[in-house]
Amino acid sequence: MNLKTARKKFTQETYSQGINCMILINGNFLCRNLTGIERFAWETCAHLDELISSADEIALLVPANAKTVPSYKNIRLIHSKKTIKGFPKWDILDFPSECKKLNAVPLNFSNTAPLSSHCGIAFIHDIYAADHPEDFKSFRDRLVRFYSTMHYKNIARNADMVVTVSNFSKSQIQKKYGTPEERITVIPNGWDHFKTVEEDNSIFDRFPALSKGNFYFTLGSLSKRKNLAWIARHAELFPDETFAVSGKAISGLVPDELKSLQKISNVVLLGYVSDGEVKALMKNCKAFIFPSYYEGFGIPPLEALSCGAKCIVSRTSCLPEIYGNSVQYIDPTDSSTNLGELLSRPVTPCDTVLSKYTYANSAKLLLEVIRKIRK
Repeated sequence: MNLKTARKKFTQETYSQGINCMILINGNFLCRNLTGIERFAWETCAHLDELISSADEIALLVPANAKTVPSYKNIRLIHSKKTIKGFPKWDILDFPSECKKLNAVPLNFSNTAPLSSHCGIAFIHDIYAADHPEDFKSFRDRLVRFYSTMHYKNIARNADMVVTVSNFSKSQIQKKYGTPEERITVIPNGWDHFKTVEEDNSIFDRFPALSKGNFYFTLGSLSKRKNLAWIARHAELFPDETFAVSGKAISGLVPDELKSLQKISNVVLLGYVSDGEVKALMKNCKAFIFPSYYEGFGIPPLEALSCGAKCIVSRTSCLPEIYGNSVQYIDPTDSSTNLGELLSRPVTPCDTVLSKYTYANSAKLLLEVIRKIRK
């Protein structure tokens, strides 16, 4: 065995056994807008930092163009000279290269991981692109789907530990890719970041058509799975009800359901709204509606419940698993439901749900995974 082969074998053995290996977190989320996956990474890392000591050898690789750099007590920051101009290059070349140099176990929050057997610990939040190929129609969408499913397959087959956010997603991953039970674990999302958000009632000055307590609220999205088509159909069937829909349409990427909503008089399109405005809308709506037909977890109803809002969600994918009897359910394919009648039915208090799904709990579970990998 020559020196090069021996060095390679040693590196692979120490990597797989976690011997003297640091855990290196992919800092790609530092360059992205703060949506669900990025929020999960930010909050879980902050709580993980509180649980460990510097001796645990956990580090975060920070891209040179990170929008914000976190401040940690125990997670070490390693500043890369590389910038993220295109995520495929960072995720496929730059981050894996740094892991190899440092003999580090990669930890990826963002549905990506180094290709082949050096995946490390990697999250697959859901496999939407694999489960709903019909939603990816344009050339750009098909490229996104190809890239996403490439990483799903790589992580599911090669990661030391696959992490997902619900038992529903775990089941879908196992059915699709055959991941063994011992290599997949569930670490749910949380909502407790919302505690620090101050409500901003100026939203009602900007939109006088919204009267407190007399409108339904939903968070809009350009993703088809968020199912704004349900809102459009329901609003047409019930013209006496008012619906507030947040979310900014991007020029050239306006789906048919958003075009439909623009023509309906009892729908108020809010465009982009801040977290403070979202909190004010949640606290003052008749109910928060979440009609998605596919979710890996689904954070917004947790945020709404934490504000005291009544919630109506789809009886599909992971949502019954997460929310139990604390919300009302709708069929995402049937918009004829009488919401007033639905809301008159009793639900159980949401305290148990809110106490279960916190980022502090997520960080504890993640630390268990890290220690298991290092044994």
